[in-house]
Amino acid sequence: MTNQLTDAKGWYAAKFDEFERTLNGESHSPVHALRRDALARFAAVGFPTTADEEWRFTNVSPIARVQFTPGVAVDPATIAPGVVERLAIAGAARLVFINGLYAPALSSLPALPRGVRAGSLAQALREDPDLVGRYLARQVRAEENAFTALGTAFLRDGAFVYMEKNALLEFPVQCIFLGTGSGGPVVCSVRNLFVIGEGARASIVETYAGTGPGVYWTNSVTEISLGRSAVAEHDKVQTESAGAFHTGTTHVRLDGQSVFTSNCVSMGGSLVRNNVTAVFGGENAECTLNGLSLATGTQLVDNHTVIDHAVPHCASHELYKSILDGSSRGVFNGKIFVREDAQKTDAKQTNKTLLLSDDATIDTKPQLEIFADDVKCTHGATVGQLDEDQVFYLRARGIGEADARDLLTFAFASDVINRLHVEPLRARLDAMLRTRLQQGRVARED
Repeated sequence: MTNQLTDAKGWYAAKFDEFERTLNGESHSPVHALRRDALARFAAVGFPTTADEEWRFTNVSPIARVQFTPGVAVDPATIAPGVVERLAIAGAARLVFINGLYAPALSSLPALPRGVRAGSLAQALREDPDLVGRYLARQVRAEENAFTALGTAFLRDGAFVYMEKNALLEFPVQCIFLGTGSGGPVVCSVRNLFVIGEGARASIVETYAGTGPGVYWTNSVTEISLGRSAVAEHDKVQTESAGAFHTGTTHVRLDGQSVFTSNCVSMGGSLVRNNVTAVFGGENAECTLNGLSLATGTQLVDNHTVIDHAVPHCASHELYKSILDGSSRGVFNGKIFVREDAQKTDAKQTNKTLLLSDDATIDTKPQLEIFADDVKCTHGATVGQLDEDQVFYLRARGIGEADARDLLTFAFASDVINRLHVEPLRARLDAMLRTRLQQGRVARED
């Protein structure tokens, strides 16, 4: 592993030199200073190993040993017909990115309400660098881990949504990220910035998918800022290709009286790591984090969450579920911090895992660190298989055993899916879940 880490540092340093030569005048911008600092950070730490506490259940050597090339522009015409349409949400504004770069020909952006901007982060950096600079890299620091460092070093494009005070989006903004590995292993460095101003309301959906069986790596960083009394739902759906890797970091900061909901659904990829962090920056705010992971074969899905109650009178609710089949592995590490001055905090965390095979495993670690005395905090984790009494109950009413097991498994997962407020997305996930369960049952029977 040591040689892999050393080789990876040299490889990405060389790729950064190539990348830097393509920037022309941008190499003197404040954003490029961020890039250079981030590369220095990656050179100092390299990829994590299982000796690192935050990564002890997840071996990232499958990523470290592949020499990925930063994604370059791809002709949208090479994307197979129907790929975007199958992923698109009816009625949503659509921003499409290929290998992390904006593809306007595949995007569909209707007239936006007054006070709302949506589009490419790269374009926003060119047109209004001062505005973007007030929010970019304010929450996610390069020193957080090797993946945010590398993603910042190769920061180029992603989705940008900016909403002024009291702006209202009556339709979702869907950001579709397509990864391609047909030309060799590529890393798609995605950087998203969503700013929801005071009293504004929005629904934003991130959709990650592959266009074929090739090997690629999506390394995404999303920063979300909610102003006072803002309301936002952020849905992330990951259905990457079987040979793909996905490392995603999402940071949200909530100002006073704001309400934020996150729904993270992972169904694809070979090795997946989701980091979600929410920080309360103002009183009387509310945060909900929901997650659902489905894995089979040798897939690994690792969910790490942090909720930081830094101020009083805030509430958080967290529910993460996993369904694991085959020889797949799941990881859940949920941390809740209640700071010394954060009195009247109300925090609830639940992690539940359903194992469909004897070879599937889960490492779960719910954590509470409480430094205040007037709080209501609970957490818990359960791991198990289907309740045979419930299976018997359904069979006694004329339902076949296989259908009974599918029905119970679907009910377990739909508890999370039904929490999504974007109805077309909820319906699609419902159908995908049914198909996935049927395919898993057929595989087990064979």
